[in-house]
Amino acid sequence: MSRVQMIQPSEAQGEFKDALDTVQKGMGAVPNLAKALANSPAVLKAYLALSGAVGAGIPAPVRERIALTTAEHNGCDYCLSAHTYIAANAAKLPEAEIAAAREAKSEDAGHQAVLAFTKSVLTNRGHVSDQEMEALRGAGYGDKEIVDIVVSISLNILTNYFNHVAELDIDFPVVHAEPQG
Repeated sequence: MSRVQMIQPSEAQGEFKDALDTVQKGMGAVPNLAKALANSPAVLKAYLALSGAVGAGIPAPVRERIALTTAEHNGCDYCLSAHTYIAANAAKLPEAEIAAAREAKSEDAGHQAVLAFTKSVLTNRGHVSDQEMEALRGAGYGDKEIVDIVVSISLNILTNYFNHVAELDIDFPVVHAEPQG
């Protein structure tokens, strides 16, 4: 049972309804994350704006790999479930690449560079080395992409932590993170 109220689209009014209608139009459904964030319409709007910015800056297959690495690292079953579904159905990632992304791995050298960088950002709380920056640049990523990658990681941390606090019911096929340690 979720620890925060779910704002149901059918019962929402005013700015609550507007925010949830935006989600409905974009996704075809309103996941529990959006229903919970809608307790603060300003936060839901900010989340949607940041998601849109990240979506414009990073192709879906890379974005979903980052989300899977982050969700696994943070042990977020809700986000791991959501992004496993999105990776398979929207980004069209093969099952092997979805599993690999959970371990911050990819067969593709460019994607591997992004995931190694993502894992370092997560593990070191953003304190990455010059060598790690150069490795990402050496894989063809410039400053714009580095900004987009870090913001994508941050957006995923936000939703991971929110889901931990809210204990949202998972409304995707359930996937569990591997125990850490």
